[in-house]
Amino acid sequence: MIDILIVDDQDLIRDGLRAILDDDPDLRVVGEATDGSDALRLNATLRPHVVLMDLRMPGMDGITATSRIVQTDTPPYVLVLTTYDSDDTVLAALQAGASGYLLKDAPRGRIIEAIHRVADGEAQLAPQVAQRLINHIKTTPPPRHAAPLPPLTPRELDILKAIARGRTNAEIADHLHLSITTVKSYASSLFTKLAVSDRVQATVLAYESGLITPGHEDP
Repeated sequence: MIDILIVDDQDLIRDGLRAILDDDPDLRVVGEATDGSDALRLNATLRPHVVLMDLRMPGMDGITATSRIVQTDTPPYVLVLTTYDSDDTVLAALQAGASGYLLKDAPRGRIIEAIHRVADGEAQLAPQVAQRLINHIKTTPPPRHAAPLPPLTPRELDILKAIARGRTNAEIADHLHLSITTVKSYASSLFTKLAVSDRVQATVLAYESGLITPGHEDP
């Protein structure tokens, strides 16, 4: 059972989401919050597995709430569900620690699927959001003062570079001549060292650290 906290300032949206999620026997809405402060309070008491987070709300916004929630003990995964898909908004949400980003016009099946995948530790991005992230990475110059990465083994660096290039586990396994199980094991260890929850966060960190330079592929 996946416990979910819905965060949105509009009653109609919360009611609609609850109705959608109640159709899946593996999903359970354990609470509803109307702003970021309410989300922090309910997250601490309810301990959901996934938080469905709106971004623009009165009081504390969703980006601020996300950054605080992911820093708590045993944090939930945060799946942003919003109407805004500007470059700045997408990047701010992902940098704050969101594991996924969907738009509110997504089909109900897509929302349910995204919750399941995020709960399993997979990143989920709406197609147009993923394209915005890729375009931003390609057109953004590397940082002058790169954030340092923790010490990583050569193999972990290879895995991180491949993840940041958007390669799947199967593609990484084939490229590095490893089994998929081994790749998953390396990725799990890597995420722990980087203090990130998924591939999206690892990718953002790889570019912010200067490990990956947009437009240049490793041999």
